[in-house]
Amino acid sequence: MCPRPRATSDADILGAALRVVSRIGPGLTLAHVAKEAGVSPATLVQRFGSKRGLLLALTAGNSSGVGAEFARIRAAHRSPIAAVYAVADCMAAMAGTPEMMSNSLTFLQMDLTDPDFHKHAHAHSRAMQGELKSLLDEAVHAGELRRCDTMRLARAVQALIGGSLLQWAIDRDTKVVERLRQDLDTLLKPRHCPPRERRRRPRGTIARG
Repeated sequence: MCPRPRATSDADILGAALRVVSRIGPGLTLAHVAKEAGVSPATLVQRFGSKRGLLLALTAGNSSGVGAEFARIRAAHRSPIAAVYAVADCMAAMAGTPEMMSNSLTFLQMDLTDPDFHKHAHAHSRAMQGELKSLLDEAVHAGELRRCDTMRLARAVQALIGGSLLQWAIDRDTKVVERLRQDLDTLLKPRHCPPRERRRRPRGTIARG
């Protein structure tokens, strides 16, 4: 006989853990996550071993899920540049309040000092850079951007998003999405091609440069 499917999947639990991380920060306990996921703390111990094991699984899932998230964003936007802005919107939603940003920075300390966490943080960063470069390559191919070193520009976009989120949490003078879009405008608009030079790609088509 086939084993019965789990009522609450690991993906559901990791989604609950991400929400708790954003809301509570480093003070979270397995009990917090269990309540959010609708399972018992014993279930979390059985599946992940410990709070550390759960958080490592969460960071590993974040890095491995980058490609799927970019594919979802690509499918929703005909314009590669619009997709870049949508990526920034997604990042803004994950740090939508100064408190959420503070919690993210606290966990960043683990990413920088713990080798096991850093491995996943590094993989996530490289995956983000690669996907951003692909979008920028598509933007050049479509005539939305002038030809440029898209790897360097991808790193600049990634750095801008992180820096703008932090500066917004300090300034708090506008909505976080507006701040990121304004800063992206400053970086990308000088590199735009005139509209007459642009080519539209069919929805869902991925043009690799």
